[in-house]
Amino acid sequence: MEIIPVTGALGAEIRGVEVRDPGDDFPAIKAALLEHEVIFFREVGLTEAEHFDLGRRFGTPSVFPVARLMGSTEPTMTVIEDGRDSPNKADTWHTDVTWTATPPAYALLHMELKPEVGGDTLWCSATKAYELLSPVMQEFLCGLTVTHDNEGFIRRMIEKTGDPNHELVHGLRDNYPAVVHPMVRTHPETGKRALLWARNFIRRINELTDAENAALLRYLGEHVNDPRLHCRWQWRDGDLAIWDERATLHRAAADHWPQRRIVRRCEIDGTAPYFDPDQPVSSPTIISTA
Repeated sequence: MEIIPVTGALGAEIRGVEVRDPGDDFPAIKAALLEHEVIFFREVGLTEAEHFDLGRRFGTPSVFPVARLMGSTEPTMTVIEDGRDSPNKADTWHTDVTWTATPPAYALLHMELKPEVGGDTLWCSATKAYELLSPVMQEFLCGLTVTHDNEGFIRRMIEKTGDPNHELVHGLRDNYPAVVHPMVRTHPETGKRALLWARNFIRRINELTDAENAALLRYLGEHVNDPRLHCRWQWRDGDLAIWDERATLHRAAADHWPQRRIVRRCEIDGTAPYFDPDQPVSSPTIISTA
């Protein structure tokens, strides 16, 4: 197995393994993911069933909240298609579904149809974003909690459906009320600290005034834009990216419009984010998924 770093901050391409049946290579793949935070496999061309099978090695595939509201109990394979009439709306830094009590732990994204030009995805190391802060700012942020809600998600749903009274709008508000997460989370496997950031889902920082909220959110938004924290993947059809949602942020570049771009995503269940001031940072730990 060959592991090739993508940038100095995070990301690695993995070659020389069969992702459909990694066998004894899986612990090394998992360790590479914990170390590099996002890993890539070129032109593997997984079927949907193979995509789910690989996801199950990392944990339990998630049922997306909208699918659950529609009565589904089966894991969700989300297909995201951009085009002339459906431009990309995910070109802001975020980690996924922070408006739930237990956001995903991992995500696996497969490129179904790459645009001729553009359409890259970018990742930001949320652990290095924390580490680059001054000790005083680190300590300050570790004492903060943040309310996240789904209003940003609902706004996009209303834009697509044109119906502010759609039953799913009411279902999301009734069944997924605002949640409180730490501003800085402790990674449950490595012990590292990471910024928990999803600007479109953040309602407010609970311990600050409105003016302080605006100033700090603006600063942190600028901070995670630092290129020293990033890697960028130029897709080919059939490529696969797997990332640690607890250690990264991501965004989909919207520079391919009006071309079509189709991706398929499976997310893996996580646990409630927490901050543990006494947790020592350790080497990546392999947790058995057998």
